[in-house]
Amino acid sequence: MGSSSRTFLKVFIALSLLSLFADIVYEGARSISGAYLNILAAPAIAAGILGLGELLSYVMRLVGGVVAQKAPSGRTYWAVIFFGYASTLVVPLLALAGSWELALTLFFLERLGKGIRAPPRDVIIAEVTEGIGRGKGFGLHELLDQVGAITGPLIVSLVIALRGYPEGYRAAFWIMWIPWILSMSMLMLAARLYPEPRAIAAAREEMPRGSKAMPDRRFWIFLAGSILTMLGFLHWGVISYYAQDSVKIGLLSAEEIALLYLAAMAVDAMIALPIGALYDRLGIKSIIVAPISAALIAPPLFTTPGRLGFYISSVFWGFTMGVIETIMRAAIADIVPPGARSIAYGIYSFGIGLGWAASGLLLAYLYQARAIMGIIVFCVLMEAAATIILTTTSRAVGKTLIPAR
Repeated sequence: MGSSSRTFLKVFIALSLLSLFADIVYEGARSISGAYLNILAAPAIAAGILGLGELLSYVMRLVGGVVAQKAPSGRTYWAVIFFGYASTLVVPLLALAGSWELALTLFFLERLGKGIRAPPRDVIIAEVTEGIGRGKGFGLHELLDQVGAITGPLIVSLVIALRGYPEGYRAAFWIMWIPWILSMSMLMLAARLYPEPRAIAAAREEMPRGSKAMPDRRFWIFLAGSILTMLGFLHWGVISYYAQDSVKIGLLSAEEIALLYLAAMAVDAMIALPIGALYDRLGIKSIIVAPISAALIAPPLFTTPGRLGFYISSVFWGFTMGVIETIMRAAIADIVPPGARSIAYGIYSFGIGLGWAASGLLLAYLYQARAIMGIIVFCVLMEAAATIILTTTSRAVGKTLIPAR
């Protein structure tokens, strides 16, 4: 293994551990986001407003992509990533929130940081994983990422069980200082090992030629199908709000809400590597499994008696998220030329975020109105449309993938 390959491996490991520790922080908080708002006496629509936080996150991914693509140096490029990860320190501060409005604001600030850091980070992951296959590379990154996503809700669940309800919620937020410090340490290591991402030079070379400055038709087709997938992907804030209502009637225990999210994250972790390998073999057409699995989230959640429906839905929710986080991220790097990848990741994230935010608000409103069948029908129809588009366009897109560089 050459020195460059060893450096790439070290950077990849550092970024993966960074995501692991950061996920402990924000996924732990996310697992009880809707439930915490419920405790703070928020109306049900507040759980839907969490979807606006996701929109903010994806808007900032567009901003992060633009800033990263125009970055004059590696220092500026990494500064965008540093700013994004530093924002997760608001999670421990949720322990001090005395109102649902303040808590919602802190959730928003965390999403803002997550958004701005994602495009430049994913570009670097795409660069350092070329040698092992982007599907497997993003799959392995997602696996380690999900180890953190599992650990976070597990910590939250244990703290709530030990400290009781509702004091355990605040204690769980406060303990997140530890993984936050570890995440920032990994980020500093990655920046020191790989100070000048190749995307900076590639953007300078391609922008004058014009033709590769922006993503082309292949990218926009892929984006359209993905947005439809997100429109029918039931937001976890709505699920956890519904779960908290079930706690009130004795169907679930308070700590079980975090365990539901843990189950989803465990499924995400288990399928990350296999789905990444599937992508390396089949290409972009493998993305159709995302809308198919997303369509199976809402029906069992609302129609299966007892707690079983919650766990079935958690499995499909985690499977869908795993496909989206692995295949979608890998596909962008293959569809779009190197110099345009930062802006492509930003545009893509903004598009799917807009779809998920709109769906979060609509479905939360339908839940508040007790229009349960409306939720199920909407989700299934959106995923059916997404499956049709992604099925009919995958061959055209797949035949024109940009080769790894």
